[in-house]
Amino acid sequence: MSTAPLHIISHTDLDGVAAAAVAWHRWRDRRPLKVSLAGYGTVDALILESLDARQDFIVLDLFCQDGRTVETLDRVHSDGAPPFVFDHHETTAARYGARPWLVTDTSVCAAKVYYQWLLRNDPQGLDGFAPLVDLANDRDLWLNQNPDSRLWQALITLCGPYSLFTRLAVNPGTALAPHERTAAMDFVDQQEKRFAVALQRTGTGKGSMTFVEPGILEFGDVSDFGGLVLDRMAEPPLLVAVVSKRFAGDWAVSLRSRDETAGKVVGMLRDGRKVRGGGHGDSAALYFPASYSPDQIRSSLEAALRTIEESERPTGFTLGDLMARSSSGARRPGP
Repeated sequence: MSTAPLHIISHTDLDGVAAAAVAWHRWRDRRPLKVSLAGYGTVDALILESLDARQDFIVLDLFCQDGRTVETLDRVHSDGAPPFVFDHHETTAARYGARPWLVTDTSVCAAKVYYQWLLRNDPQGLDGFAPLVDLANDRDLWLNQNPDSRLWQALITLCGPYSLFTRLAVNPGTALAPHERTAAMDFVDQQEKRFAVALQRTGTGKGSMTFVEPGILEFGDVSDFGGLVLDRMAEPPLLVAVVSKRFAGDWAVSLRSRDETAGKVVGMLRDGRKVRGGGHGDSAALYFPASYSPDQIRSSLEAALRTIEESERPTGFTLGDLMARSSSGARRPGP
C-alpha cells in the first residue's frame, strides 16, 4: 500500500462533496490526502498537476474537458491497475465508457458510483455511509424523496463546498443540527425571493430559452430554479441557462432541460480550448472565456438551439409523400 499523497478531485455540488467525503473516510487512515473541489473548467489542470507531482489521484463526478488529457490518462494507466475516475454523466459514458481507468453508471449519482465500486472491491471504512450517498443520489437525480437534500444543497451554496466537506469529514451523519436546519431553511426562503426576481426579468418561460443574466441567482440556485421553470410552467422553454461570473474572470453557464437539450448544446459549443463544459443530457454546464459578454453567450446558445431545432424538424416532403403523390397522379384522369 502506497503512503504517497492521494489527490481527491471532486465537484462542488452535493454529489461531488459527498463523493469526496466518502473517499476521504475511505483513505484517511492509509494515506496523506489532498482534496480539491472544482468545476469542469479546472479539472484538467488538477489532473495534470497531480501527474506532474507524481501523486496518485481519484476524480469523482467530473471528467476531462481536453482530449489531450484523456490521451495522457490512457498512457499512464497500467494494465490491471484500479480505475481512478468515477462518473455518472451521460456525455462521459457515451464517449469514454470503455476506458479501463473509468467507472461510469448513469443510473445513480457519482458518489454512489464510487461507493458501490468500493463496496465490491474494498469496503473498509465505509460503515454508515449509505444515508449520505442516498441523500446525494436523491438530490442529483431529482428524486424528491428526501426534502433535506435541498437543505443540504442550500448549505453548500450558503457556506461553500469546502465548509460542508469539513462538516462531513468530522461528522458524516445526514441529520441536520438545529442551527444547520435553521440556516438552510432561511436560505431557501431567500432563494424563493431570488426566483421571483429572476422570473420577473425573464418572463414566464415561453420560447426556446429562459436566459438569466449574471447577478440574479447564486451558485446552487440553478437546479431548483430549473425545476420551477421546466416542471411548473404551463409552457416551459427548451432550455434554462443561468450565467454567473467566476472569480477567475471567466463565465460559468449552468444549463437545465428536460429532453437532453442541455447536453446537445454543450456538445455543440464545447471546443476543448476556449469553451469547456460537460454534464448530463438535462443538467450540464459551459465555461466561456472572460472576453465573452453575456449577450455573446446568449447569442451562442440561441444559435445552438436553432441548429438543434432545425436538425430535429421533420422534413416537409418525404419519400412516402412522393410515392403517394405519384400513385394519385396515375389515377387522375387526363384533361
